[in-house]
Amino acid sequence: MTRWLWLIAALTSPLAAAANPYDLTPQRVAENTYVFVGALEHFSYDNLGNIVNTGFIVTDEGVVVIDTGPSRLYGEAMRVAIAGVTDQPVVQVYITHHHPDHYLGNQAFADVDVGALAGTIKQIRDIGGDLTTNMYNLVGGAMRGTESLPPTQEVTGGSRVTFGRHELELIGMQGHTGADLAILDHRTGVLFAGDLAFLNRTPTTPNADVATWVEGLHTLGQREFETLVPGHGPVRDDAEAIAQTQAYLSWLWRNLNAAARHGLDMPEIMMQELPYRWRGLAVITPEFRRSVSHLYPDIEAGVLEPVESP
Repeated sequence: MTRWLWLIAALTSPLAAAANPYDLTPQRVAENTYVFVGALEHFSYDNLGNIVNTGFIVTDEGVVVIDTGPSRLYGEAMRVAIAGVTDQPVVQVYITHHHPDHYLGNQAFADVDVGALAGTIKQIRDIGGDLTTNMYNLVGGAMRGTESLPPTQEVTGGSRVTFGRHELELIGMQGHTGADLAILDHRTGVLFAGDLAFLNRTPTTPNADVATWVEGLHTLGQREFETLVPGHGPVRDDAEAIAQTQAYLSWLWRNLNAAARHGLDMPEIMMQELPYRWRGLAVITPEFRRSVSHLYPDIEAGVLEPVESP
């Protein structure tokens, strides 16, 4: 769809008549710590792109926001919801990675520092326009007025920052994308894992290095925390999101490598009957098939021996 066509679609959608279609309700998960829990679905006109977990921490020095959601209107709704919880101003935003549902609300936070890893900033600068256009196509009118706004502050993995009594450790990792930021609040023990961890929702792999991701999850699972906020799925007071994501990715990688060794082609793999263990994950069939399309060509090329020309 061309740019002017999706713009017309956005402006003529019934959602365009609403001041803000999002009705965000913060869920308290720990002291001074809140999460907006998204739907376990694909992007659609019906869910407005609200499939992501975002959150905020209220400190004595202001509010720290983790991810800004899929659109400008979502970000604005976040600010309204935050103001309903505290009088403290927003003083800092952190973006966990470059996928559009995690950062396209940045316009609503243009008055504060928006921090991210260097690799995340680069990806948003390089392909943010394409990501935004795709979201208009998927979500429609809820995207109106949304533009890709890169983070303004480069942060370093391994550093610690303090806001009031909350010491936040910025954990730089890779695997889901080339730059994944997790944030551990050492006061409350809340770990915001971003899309390194999914729970009850099939992990997405368009930019994944699966082996690196699995290894990183092993390291992350050894950290001490009280509550884990996955990028998608329910918040839990245990490491189930890490364990489930790691187990699924390990199975996926083994399955695709075995398929390549047996000479299966992509359609054959996509039509496999999935193991019972994974059938209960949200959007398992379409996400599994997407992962096959993302990952299998390289796996197949690595497994097959080159044939000499006659």
